Amino acid sequence: MTTAYDFDATRIDGAPQPLSDFRGQVLLIVNTASACGFTPQFTGLQALHERYGPRGLVVLGFPCNQFGHQDPGSNDAIAGFCQRNYGVQFPMMSKIDVNGSDAHPLYRWLTGEAPGVLGTKAIKWNFTKFLVGRDGQVIRRYAPQEAPEKLTVDIEAALAA
Repeated sequence: MTTAYDFDATRIDGAPQPLSDFRGQVLLIVNTASACGFTPQFTGLQALHERYGPRGLVVLGFPCNQFGHQDPGSNDAIAGFCQRNYGVQFPMMSKIDVNGSDAHPLYRWLTGEAPGVLGTKAIKWNFTKFLVGRDGQVIRRYAPQEAPEKLTVDIEAALAA
């Protein structure tokens, strides 16, 4: 059985990041963008990281430029923007595609495990979120407009499981 921990990513600084390093933790995986109407959600994601990180939540940000070209900068520029404007301390990964033939394998798996509205597998927009349990399985997919603070009940349940 495939789990989120079977995938590898690349950190925004270029270092490899096996997701197996997070085995046994709850993951909140989010495709992000620096110039989107939802960009202020970085504040809420950072708050979740601070509140629940000590209990085992890992927020993982994956910048993506596929929606309205809202993250055209380099990885260095994105990292600087997130730090400077939102104080992001949770792990940010290198920019990826989340849809199409070049979609990152993690996102192909996530969308297959938790399809969106009417069964669509495509990511609709920036800040789509996936909650992954300690067992590495997808618990739920959240629409971009669902604010991070609205996920606390599900996060607490996942942490308690």
